[in-house]
Amino acid sequence: MAGVRDHHTKRTLSLSTHSSSRTSILLLSLLCTASLYLVFSLFKSPSLSATSQSLSQNQPPCDYSIGKWIYDPTVRSPLRYDNTCKEIYKGWNCIASNKSNAIEIVKWRWKPKGCDLPQFDPVAFLRLYRNTNIGFVGDSLNRNMFVSLFCTLKRVSGEVRKWRPVGADRGFTFLQYNLTIAYHRTNLLARYGSWSASDNNGKLESLGYKEGYRVDVDIPDGTWAEAPTFHDILILNTGHWWWAPSKFDPVKSPMLFFEKGMPLVPPISPEAGLDMVLGHMTSFVERKVRPGSVLFFRTQSPRHFEGGDWDQGGSCQRIQPLMPQQVEELFAVKNNGTNVETRLVNQHLYKGLKSSSFHVLDITHMSEYRADAHPSTSGGKKHDDCMHWCLPGLTDVWNDLFIAQLNTVKIRS
Repeated sequence: MAGVRDHHTKRTLSLSTHSSSRTSILLLSLLCTASLYLVFSLFKSPSLSATSQSLSQNQPPCDYSIGKWIYDPTVRSPLRYDNTCKEIYKGWNCIASNKSNAIEIVKWRWKPKGCDLPQFDPVAFLRLYRNTNIGFVGDSLNRNMFVSLFCTLKRVSGEVRKWRPVGADRGFTFLQYNLTIAYHRTNLLARYGSWSASDNNGKLESLGYKEGYRVDVDIPDGTWAEAPTFHDILILNTGHWWWAPSKFDPVKSPMLFFEKGMPLVPPISPEAGLDMVLGHMTSFVERKVRPGSVLFFRTQSPRHFEGGDWDQGGSCQRIQPLMPQQVEELFAVKNNGTNVETRLVNQHLYKGLKSSSFHVLDITHMSEYRADAHPSTSGGKKHDDCMHWCLPGLTDVWNDLFIAQLNTVKIRS
């Protein structure tokens, strides 16, 4: 019996030891899993994580375009980049040109109604969008935004090579991440150039037109025609040049629109021409774009000329954001103010993009408040620059918005 008890005791001890070993292995596995989760969570983009949590709870996405500016002296301290970034155009470098409120401009934080707009993490962004090509297509305001993004990324990843995709005005590749960002300059999106009457007594000549600008509504400008086949993410804009009588004088140098190589007769207005261009250009991009690409169209950037337009002594000397009532006085269409084209352009944009696959990047309302954020007299021009933006400055917030919406789109897809 003693032998049986000894055998039973040994077997019990063996089972106990085996059970204890299995428990230890299980605990070790759980500990490793928890550690891995913690490590990965540290490298996860904060904005992407926050967006994912919001969407997982079936909450409606935040409308970042509605909100208010809050002065916060701790915002962007230190600056996300400084005036030493060589890509900043001299006229936009308000710190280097000693604009009185250059540092104060970035201390205003945009607070959307009912949520927060995260300031994007450039390191997390580079990791998340490794092997990605991003193209900004549009006028100098899109270059303003492009430079802001470049300087932010350059601050955390210095291994950069200048490289321009076909037609691009400028471009850079962040070698460690194989991420390329480029700017394709185009004023109208559509191809245009000088037009003069010929001796063949064509339709326009017979109506008395002698010169102007030919705008082919169905042909993209060559500077960006190849962009949809190269870039994975596109941000388009147009607008400022469509309401520019100094560029396209209705009498001396009118816009003359062509489709399928033939002039549109009777001639149509610039507003109607913009509608046609938006229709053709969005369709063109959708036909040519790479599979899985993400398309954005940025809304109109507001100007802040007061007391007249840029060539009529207009200025922008404010050093703080506008109040809501002041915004309406300057931008409400019914007031027909100096900067009324801002909301007029947006009406055409929203109509033209309604049935497209473009995501609208609405920066207009948040920017209407920021009469303080232009280069003004520090831009080095003969007149106040109340159209472009100081860098660092407002377009940094545009990029915060762009990244937040991009992360949302990526999660949903």
